[in-house]
Amino acid sequence: MVQQSKSLLNRLGRIEGQVRGVRAMVEEDRYCIDILHQIQAVKAALAKAEDEILKNHASHCVAEAIASGDEADQRAKFGELVDLFSKAKR
Repeated sequence: MVQQSKSLLNRLGRIEGQVRGVRAMVEEDRYCIDILHQIQAVKAALAKAEDEILKNHASHCVAEAIASGDEADQRAKFGELVDLFSKAKR
């Protein structure tokens, strides 16, 4: 799990650098399409980070709730996922 956290932190650091790069491009009044391409790259990188966190949540938090047999915890974890996906559709 520590390795996953390190990998995720590295990914987020790269995204942070990409966002700073986009800001610099705007400050330098670079060509709009070039900026938009970089924004798309940031969005794709964020989506990968989101996927990694979601997989981690499912394989640890949700799996632990299922293994525990605690129905309230299972319902809570399922409810969290439903809420998350409902917000993503908006």
